[in-house]
This record gives sequence, C-alpha cells and structure tokens, in this order.
Amino acid sequence: MQKSYRAPDPGDKRPWFLIDAKDKPLGRLAVVVANKLRAKDSPTFDPSVDAGAFVIVVNAAQVKLTGNKETQKEYQRYSGYRGGLKKFTAATMRERHPDRMIAEAVRGMLPKNNIARKMMTRLKIFAGAEHTHTAQKPVEIAL
Repeated sequence: MQKSYRAPDPGDKRPWFLIDAKDKPLGRLAVVVANKLRAKDSPTFDPSVDAGAFVIVVNAAQVKLTGNKETQKEYQRYSGYRGGLKKFTAATMRERHPDRMIAEAVRGMLPKNNIARKMMTRLKIFAGAEHTHTAQKPVEIAL
C-alpha cells in the first residue's frame, strides 16, 4: 500500500515575492496574493500544511477599484460595545489606511482557521513604493 504524500513545512526557506499594486484591480490582486500565501500554485499543495511564501505588496494606496466602488463600497468595524458599529467608504479607507483594503480582501479569500491567521502575518503591505525587506531579495511578480 502506498503512503499519502504530506508536504513538509518549509520553515526558514520560504520564498519572498514582491507585487506592485499600482493600477491593479483590488480583487484580482487579492487572488494572486492569497494563492501565494497558501502555496496553491505549488505542486505539493496541502490544505493542512502552511507552506506558503512571504508576500510584499507596495503602492497599496494606488490600487484600483472598478465601477462606483470608491463611493459605494463600505467597510465596517465593530468595537464590541452597543452602538459601536462604524462604517467607512472605500475612499475614506484609502485615505486613512490604504493597506487595510488589501488585507481585508486577502483575508476574505483565505480559509477561516488558525493556519490562515498565521498566513496573514506573512503578508507585508506598504502604502508607498518603498519597503523594508530588500535584504530578503524578493522576486518581483508581474500581474
């Protein structure tokens, strides 16, 4: 009887990828980022093993929203207290926290479990063109 293959945890040997979000649609960008974090593009993909890569996203403030989403799309946060629901439009979110727009889109595309929370720690998002991970020599991905 043949044993099932189980992908090993890469540990410190995880690859680093750099993605430029300038003028890229938010949803299409989030799909690529989520697949890299999960290692879905790897031939040894296993949903129960966290074998994904580190992903750096730059120019998050210039990500594109199609249609009327800039004014109609709403993000919401809840403080836990009564009446503590706060709603923001995408334009307000882009102005205050442009990195959270991408983080929320990617989080929604990952499974809802402990592995996904660990994956989100490997996502590094920067509003501008500069990032602090040049020492890791990330490979740039063109979308």
